[in-house]
Amino acid sequence: MEPLKPRLNLKKIPFNLRIEQSIWERNTKFIAGVDEAGRGPLAGPVVAAAVIFKPNEYVPDIKDSKELSSKQRDSFSNIIMERAIAVGVGIISNRIIDEINIRQATLRAMQKAINGLSIKPEYLLIDGRDVLDNFYEQKAIIDGDNLCFTISAASIIAKVIRDRLMMRFHNKYPQFGFSHNKGYATQFHRNMIKKFGPCSIHRQTFLTNVFAEQDDIQ
Repeated sequence: MEPLKPRLNLKKIPFNLRIEQSIWERNTKFIAGVDEAGRGPLAGPVVAAAVIFKPNEYVPDIKDSKELSSKQRDSFSNIIMERAIAVGVGIISNRIIDEINIRQATLRAMQKAINGLSIKPEYLLIDGRDVLDNFYEQKAIIDGDNLCFTISAASIIAKVIRDRLMMRFHNKYPQFGFSHNKGYATQFHRNMIKKFGPCSIHRQTFLTNVFAEQDDIQ
């Protein structure tokens, strides 16, 4: 009979590492945190990232990318890339989003990110409600980017990469202010769409819904 493992002292474990720690304690080494950026904007791609750290690795102060400034995200992104043992990224264009809908596009981006990992994960921790249609043991966690260190790291990588892509699009389409709104439906962005019409990276299905809602309100 195998000896029982000692129970974890959760008081000594950072709150956002407890889920990972409980999995590591089961001799599961490679946990991939998975998250996306860009699910809600009117323009641009959706970007997902998957990040694996070695067991018991932890970077204090890493949290949901939305709670960090741009400079903090850039700084943490560099740290994550240095200390993670594998990082994968998946990017799905606005054209595909229009074809298959944003939920399916997000799941596809996540799968691409996982497929891009140089180390095969043994367990997936996924932000949100949806699990992926594959053979990996996995768990979807609502608010996972706040509750899981590895998901937070993935959210930062995804956000930094998407923001850099939107900066490139800003250089091509400066009238829409993508450097500031990153494609989200700010009033300025909506006004510029009405003035100039949509560009090649706008999500046509999103525009139809947003402006239809505006017409209903008026």
